[in-house]
Amino acid sequence: MRRQRSAKIVATLGPASSSPKMIAALFDAGVDVFRLNFSHGTQDDHRQRLETLRALERKSERPIGVMADLQGPKLRLGTFKGGKAKLVAGQKFRLDLDKAPGDQERAPLPHPEIFAALETGAELLLDDGNVRLRVDRHDAKFAETTVMAGSDLSDRKGVNVPGVVLPLSSLTTKDRSDLAYALQLGVDWIALSFVQRPDDVAEARKLIAGRAAVLVKLEKPAAIGHLQEIVDLSDAVMVARGDLGVEMPPEDVPPIQRRIVQVCRIAGKPVIIATQMLESMVRLPVPTRAEASDVATAIYEGADAVMLSAETAAGAYPIEAVSIMDRIIRRVEADPNFRLAMQSTHAEPEHTDSDAISAAARQVAHTIGAAAIVSYTTSGATALRAARERPEVPVIGLTSKIETARRLALAWGVHSVHTSDVTNFNDMVQKAIDLAASDGFAQKGARIVITAGVPFGTPGATNVLRIAWVEG
Repeated sequence: MRRQRSAKIVATLGPASSSPKMIAALFDAGVDVFRLNFSHGTQDDHRQRLETLRALERKSERPIGVMADLQGPKLRLGTFKGGKAKLVAGQKFRLDLDKAPGDQERAPLPHPEIFAALETGAELLLDDGNVRLRVDRHDAKFAETTVMAGSDLSDRKGVNVPGVVLPLSSLTTKDRSDLAYALQLGVDWIALSFVQRPDDVAEARKLIAGRAAVLVKLEKPAAIGHLQEIVDLSDAVMVARGDLGVEMPPEDVPPIQRRIVQVCRIAGKPVIIATQMLESMVRLPVPTRAEASDVATAIYEGADAVMLSAETAAGAYPIEAVSIMDRIIRRVEADPNFRLAMQSTHAEPEHTDSDAISAAARQVAHTIGAAAIVSYTTSGATALRAARERPEVPVIGLTSKIETARRLALAWGVHSVHTSDVTNFNDMVQKAIDLAASDGFAQKGARIVITAGVPFGTPGATNVLRIAWVEG
């Protein structure tokens, strides 16, 4: 199954999309990577979905990427008498560690780490910013605040503390249990939520120990201050605009999104744009024009992938959401301005053999009108460097490791293929020719550009470029 686009689609599975029939339909509609959201559902729910995906992978003979998205330290209020309370601007409101249900004047906040980090004058945002509080007085057990913007507030709403680095690991006790379970299941990507600093990524990498690739969700402003270090430590990045947009002014989110994409493209790390991309399709069969433009903007910026959350997990039109996202991507990539945008934001190659070969492969493919670039890869590094160049033709990522093939399902322009190992250079060239033809990329008489690292099996050692004819 060949996609007719370069950018990839990530879709979240949930109550609306857990049956084998629906998952197969989503894959046929265009999903490349499936997200298991461990903030919802049980571990057994996710096991059943993964088993369905692996069965679909065997049937379709196409590698399918699976991402386990950990909940992270989501901060929430306790409960209220009657389930809710109404707060109005100007009133006083207390937050404390007392677990007794809250009312109009106070509420339980069972997070001592928040009180430990607060400063007088700091803002607290409740319920995605619908309620804003200013801290007037505080100690290690409470905070007296003034309501700056009020609204109805119900049980267990989220709490954000903008501008404050909280003394929290990005991995909670629940996350550690979910992480161990996800790794046991054999997921391909682990997504880390609410990362604040590089140490959070380093801690997770140590626990994961190479058993899955590490994807960092950027949703805390504190993380943006360490952007380059976090990208360097990651295998991929997600711009999670929901919480990011709560803790900073909404007008700041678009330029930060663009900046993150640029940094990831220079580093050659896949980057996903996520949150509310086609939000109206949770309940409607078509997106708004603004949503379509939002998806298009992410593609014009050069993002590797765009993601659907509630649209496919709980929405009324999951297949339609994937289909329209697929159509938007293909329409943008057919626009001559898209190719101009890729050229104008093209990253200079690093001073390495791998980048020299990858840059040359893009240029050679353009010059000779090649049908595809075939990258023979063990770790995925060769294919990722080829994708970093944003070539005009598809990249076929040829690998003998199924884990690598699945991870490459996220990479821009890469058609990953799991194949048997090669014994020598001529065997590799012939396999590249055969697969380019059998998967519909090249017809008889076409030329392909092949990149590889010799000796085979050396991660990141791209040092060979070869032009080959497809003889049919």
